[in-house]
Amino acid sequence: MTKRPTIDLIARLGGVCLAAAGLSGCNDTQNVSNARAWKPIPAETVALMNAKGSDSHQPIVIRAYKKEAELEIWKMKKDGQYTLLKTFPMCRWSGQLGPKVREGDRQVPEGFYAITPGQMNPNSNYYLSFNVGYPNQLDRALGHTGGMIMVHGACSSAGCFSMTDNQIAEIYAIAREAFGGGQRAIQMQSYPFRMTAENLAKHRLDPNMAFWKQLKVGSDHFEVSKREPAVGACGKRYVFDAQAANGGQLDAASPCPVLTEDPEIKSLVAEKESADSAKVAELIAKGMKPVKIMYADGGQHPDFAHVDEVSRPEALEKGPVEIALDDKGRATRKPAAVAVAKAAPAEAAKSSETFAAKNDDAPATTGTTAVSASASSNGDSIGRWLGLNKSAEAAAPAKSAPPETILVTDPDKPAKTARPKGAAAPVKPQASLATSTSQAN
Repeated sequence: MTKRPTIDLIARLGGVCLAAAGLSGCNDTQNVSNARAWKPIPAETVALMNAKGSDSHQPIVIRAYKKEAELEIWKMKKDGQYTLLKTFPMCRWSGQLGPKVREGDRQVPEGFYAITPGQMNPNSNYYLSFNVGYPNQLDRALGHTGGMIMVHGACSSAGCFSMTDNQIAEIYAIAREAFGGGQRAIQMQSYPFRMTAENLAKHRLDPNMAFWKQLKVGSDHFEVSKREPAVGACGKRYVFDAQAANGGQLDAASPCPVLTEDPEIKSLVAEKESADSAKVAELIAKGMKPVKIMYADGGQHPDFAHVDEVSRPEALEKGPVEIALDDKGRATRKPAAVAVAKAAPAEAAKSSETFAAKNDDAPATTGTTAVSASASSNGDSIGRWLGLNKSAEAAAPAKSAPPETILVTDPDKPAKTARPKGAAAPVKPQASLATSTSQAN
């Protein structure tokens, strides 16, 4: 791919900045020469690109996983295939597992989206941001509402993918240079969780499973070919690497015509699906029960469990609750709090700045989530709602111990002061993101 001259790149991105401000009604006092937007890619990341047979101007694909709270950057190599460059732990996401359906539901979207240069915003009130492109054609065909969903900094989410300021600076720079190399749109793949056999077995009775299986097909297309899948929609569902046999355009709201597909990729995807289905069946046969995971309001990666300066910290302190289901989807016992491992103080502080980047060529596998023996206060309230622990309704909920205090060393944020023992975590005010107003989402 030919590198564009630097002066051309500056001119193009200058227009991008103006377009982003116009699209979003930006009222920041910063101007389009915002130095944050021109920070270079860290030298170690550039070296990593080179080591993987790529460079800063090659195209990228972004993959995000809500349950694991991770965001991956994949880079195209010179042979046209993608390789995993880095995995960033996500500082904050909101809502529950499942797609975004309506404006104001606080849901982080799930699906396949396109990010163009005009969606990049150097003047965000959340340090830097870019619009992921929700709603896409399929979302609109399904009647889903809302918009202005961003990847941004500030560790604050009401429907967005929120990172630290340093993280978004690096991600923004990687995207900027890919656009500078000629990439016209960055594909973002957003998943409820990694499409492992374990996750598919545990969530098999979730009402969203039919939709999630569509997403898995797209994920499989990417993983078996290591190439960006062509994404389309018809019959109110996703289709991948497929074209209308008559050469016509696919319409998300209309029935699917006869489709033609690449036979090699189709065969590889079918082979992978067969193997994955066999693993799911094996796990179920060994006694893996279906579950429902409920969040007070989204989550974050364990690397950031020591950070208070996030949106709705009280929701994070309650933690997710895992509800065991019977084969008909009914709760079978008292909900149990999902234990989120805390990084050791020194490692946690370090990882929040180095972002625990994983550099394997294959997607990282997240270990099995442990379930604590006793439910949290959040679990008790959900249990009462399900009618599972009526005898405990009069009992006072157990108080959570205040999280350990660790200094935040992010140079873009003030140092954190110790909180008095037993004091509630401060609630971070929701800033008005003029360019990506996630509060309305």
